[in-house]
Amino acid sequence: MSSFLTRRSPCFVNSLRALRRYQSVKVDGKLNLKTTPTELATSSTLPNIEKEHLPKRDIDPKRKLEVNKKETTGYVIPKWQEALGEAFIGVFKVDMDKIRSGSIGGSKYYYMCKDQGLQFKNEPLSDTAKFYYETLGLNRSFSQWFQITALHVWLLFVRMRAMPFKYGKLYQQKLVDRLFKDIELRLSEEMNVMSGSIRDNYLKDFDSQLRGIVMSYDEALISDDATLAAALWRNFFNGDKNVDLVHVEAMVRYIRMQLYVLDKTSDREFGFGDFQFVKPNEVVEPLTKENEDLLRKKVREKYEPLEGKQLPSNRSVLSLEE
Repeated sequence: MSSFLTRRSPCFVNSLRALRRYQSVKVDGKLNLKTTPTELATSSTLPNIEKEHLPKRDIDPKRKLEVNKKETTGYVIPKWQEALGEAFIGVFKVDMDKIRSGSIGGSKYYYMCKDQGLQFKNEPLSDTAKFYYETLGLNRSFSQWFQITALHVWLLFVRMRAMPFKYGKLYQQKLVDRLFKDIELRLSEEMNVMSGSIRDNYLKDFDSQLRGIVMSYDEALISDDATLAAALWRNFFNGDKNVDLVHVEAMVRYIRMQLYVLDKTSDREFGFGDFQFVKPNEVVEPLTKENEDLLRKKVREKYEPLEGKQLPSNRSVLSLEE
């Protein structure tokens, strides 16, 4: 599905830094609320209505895909490989910002999106998965996992589009390529869809869904919370006529928090993978001018230390400013 980006419509592309700033400034005053999305959602007194028309298809953990050990948290490259790699990068002047689009955009950031709503039959849910399936009462199914994952992919797309074009496009492409590669593997290995033609049909359907999701949320990004709530209802909540509007509001707040943090993250930090999604049980408060100045100072000290030699692999042309 590498053609996803090349075939997208013009309005999909037209979301650069100015667009993000418009929204992040707009919500600065709203983020002083001390209520987390989880607390807001649980404050509703309405019961979760069972969605009988939606089939539950928990995934059998016996067929769970294994994670490549090189992509696991804490994996350390052998010293000799690291030294050889640094020498190669230094001699051939490798553009590490391009290389990182694969290891960060196509690996770390993808797993961050994937793990948000990942669930398997009879296995404990992660804290974020509990928010979606228990607090919000969403259906435990592969299609709902895709909606949760696609929402977080879109959030990253918004920030990637604010990077220098040639790098931002690479990060987006690596992310979406990994998404569809993983979906294909999950369909065959975890969902036991053995027919290649059936898998292809599913992939085409997910491709169409992702286009619609991105365009829908993009429209909301340049509009208002009501438009965002409507986009969430159509996609994330599957057009459920019995949806709890407090739950929709909680998701609007969740998204605004993510956009605010992404806006305050520099290209360099984001390109190096120094971003994490804010958890639903956390709250974001706007930074003061003093906080921002201190943050920028510490970021510069981390990425451009005055003392010590910078390794070739840490070189970057990405900005340290917002």
